[in-house]
Amino acid sequence: METIKNNSEILFLYDAQMCNPNGDMDNENKPRMDFDTNTNLVSDVRLKRYLRDYFETGLEKNIFITSSAKDAKDRNKQIKKQEITHFDLIDVRLFGAVTAEEKTTEGHYTGPVQFNWGYSLHPVELVDSVTITSSFSSREGVGKDYRLYYSLIAFSGSINANIAKGTKMTPEDLQLLDEAMLKSIPFFRTRSKIGQYPRLYMRVEMKDKLSFLKDLRSMIDFVPKDHIGDDLHLIRKIDDYRLDMSKLVAYLNENKDLINEIHLWQDSELELTNFNNLENDVSKLTY
Repeated sequence: METIKNNSEILFLYDAQMCNPNGDMDNENKPRMDFDTNTNLVSDVRLKRYLRDYFETGLEKNIFITSSAKDAKDRNKQIKKQEITHFDLIDVRLFGAVTAEEKTTEGHYTGPVQFNWGYSLHPVELVDSVTITSSFSSREGVGKDYRLYYSLIAFSGSINANIAKGTKMTPEDLQLLDEAMLKSIPFFRTRSKIGQYPRLYMRVEMKDKLSFLKDLRSMIDFVPKDHIGDDLHLIRKIDDYRLDMSKLVAYLNENKDLINEIHLWQDSELELTNFNNLENDVSKLTY
């Protein structure tokens, strides 16, 4: 089975309007925050959960971390009964897994696809909490509903072709990852998550398995529109800002000799400036 040969760097932007992108279970399920900067945080685990749910439910692919098993022991029994191996599971090939039933290094697979925590490119504002009730046959639950007015969230990721050999990640897996990055979040429309849409996906494919790039998020300048002024807390929708990409384009052009191709998808509502003149081939992804 052929595995991927080249590294890739990922830049992924999506927005969240009047919802809770990633609740903190240790803090009343409030949106995760960096309170020093008033920016919104989203864990890599949350993003991978979207992707896994899309693989399992949307594409009907076999995955390891599934709701049908309580733990690794139960899942391993299911896998054995299905007469497949862990490498037949797409989330193991992409993200790795700890498949051992006991605390041991055996059965610990590091995944070639890794993401850093996501963060908003601007300060965000919490909506005043609302008390909600949930009725069950035995009792009535009462809690708080916490949401953000708006958040443009940026993720950075990488794909390591050297590690891909160990989990047997194929070029076909990479194409499915591209698809899932664009489709998984709108696919998962629960009450607290509806209102989230992908806005930009860029996968920079390197020429080999040794080259890499910096975190591309730091090269994006978030620019509020004139009607917002300097108060970024007033950002409420995608029309309230634009993204200046001049630093990112300059960095990619400086490293053009390391890059094989740039795979790109951009939502039509997202306004990007100075995003022309990329000196590498750009392959447009379709949604």
